[in-house]
Amino acid sequence: MAKRTFGVIGLAVMGENLALNVESRGFPIAVYNRTAAKTEDFMAKRAIGKDVKAAYSLEEFVQVLERPRKILVMVKAGQPVDAVIQELKPLLEEGDMIIDGGNSLYEDTERRTIELEATGLGFVGMGVSGGEEGALNGPSLMPGGTESAYKELEPILVKIAAQVDDGPCVTYIGPRGAGHYVKMVHNGIEYGDMQLIAEAYDLLKNAAGLSNDELHEVFAAWNETDELNSFLIEITADIFKYIDSETNQHLIDFIVDSAGQKGTGTWTVMNSLQLGVPIPTIYAAVYARAMSSYKTERVAASSQLTGPVVKFDGEVDRLVNQIRDALYCSKMCSYAQGMALISKASADFDYNLDLGEIARIWKGGCIIRAGFLDKIKSAFHDNPSLPNLLLAPEFKQSILDRQEAWREVLITANKLGLAVPAFSASLDYFDSYRRATLPQNLTQAQRDYFGAHTYERTDKPRGEFFHTEWSK
Repeated sequence: MAKRTFGVIGLAVMGENLALNVESRGFPIAVYNRTAAKTEDFMAKRAIGKDVKAAYSLEEFVQVLERPRKILVMVKAGQPVDAVIQELKPLLEEGDMIIDGGNSLYEDTERRTIELEATGLGFVGMGVSGGEEGALNGPSLMPGGTESAYKELEPILVKIAAQVDDGPCVTYIGPRGAGHYVKMVHNGIEYGDMQLIAEAYDLLKNAAGLSNDELHEVFAAWNETDELNSFLIEITADIFKYIDSETNQHLIDFIVDSAGQKGTGTWTVMNSLQLGVPIPTIYAAVYARAMSSYKTERVAASSQLTGPVVKFDGEVDRLVNQIRDALYCSKMCSYAQGMALISKASADFDYNLDLGEIARIWKGGCIIRAGFLDKIKSAFHDNPSLPNLLLAPEFKQSILDRQEAWREVLITANKLGLAVPAFSASLDYFDSYRRATLPQNLTQAQRDYFGAHTYERTDKPRGEFFHTEWSK
């Protein structure tokens, strides 16, 4: 049997699907899983009739790969990735490359890239977005790390990635941990998107009083608009029409309101605090998932802590349109925050990231793919030094035209006692960013009063600092 072009270690669903994607594009593959039974099951079922070679030891796996060896590792992030790398290193030769396709923390990828490049090996930390279906049929790929390794991988990656009108949804992101960093922020934006949609649903259901069938119609209609057309809106419309076979009722009403999370949203929040970049919509989304996990406490509290008894008595169609506008404005803020964080990391970590190109590769395959990413791509291509997406002409006008509806939605939510943390955080972000003066002059005075931290004056040049003995 001829040598294999590409190897995959780890045959959970994502690993299997990526392996089959590569094979379907004409590249013979080898596969290995630590548990031999998993490999046997894959070969007996999904790999039948495919150009796949199974290996039952790492030594055998490495030997059947052509050089330079291209090995995709799809195991749980953290220590398991390091363990596989340590087992592989003695078996590989200069120029061979390892690709980590899991959701690894970018700092781990930084370390691994430096360590492996020093031994003559290439390392690519590659974000993969699109879930199981995307992995099989075409994901959005965010590879960073050893650039020469990416060049070797490029013919394969451009074929397995999702394809959109302006090319495959893959590009070399940048050095070291850049690929996994961008994937981390992508996931943070995803958290924000999902929370904003959940809040729109809450308002449509509990303020406007829409049924599940009506919710399906609204989200399906929104998905036809330029502003809100997206994968997440599309699947939300589908969810509301799904009938549970056990009860013959809408399944959405039987799902417990306690959301899980795997850590990438929290990583994004922690990194934003380290870099000093405000991303309040994403903070709110992470907070909302954490609050949802307190299900038992919330149920107990609901019998003791009461809220408004007011019911919405306005025009339902008008409220629905206002919620649509509020969702779009908040979504713009969420993406603006994510892009601002990526921009700051690019400068601080010397990643040299192309924000327009990042928006382009998110247009297909990934979870946050959306019609308006084309506008984001154009905004950063037209002005690569754009400090904030909200200042791009089209986005600026869109949010100015809709802000009245946005504010009215928050008033309605507050009157009815419906929590909308991501809608609120987005509007706070907009109102803070657009104001020339904020009340932190008082914060500086307080800091100087109790800690002699000094302050600058509005009537003196910036960079001159002063201290006052306030108690005198």
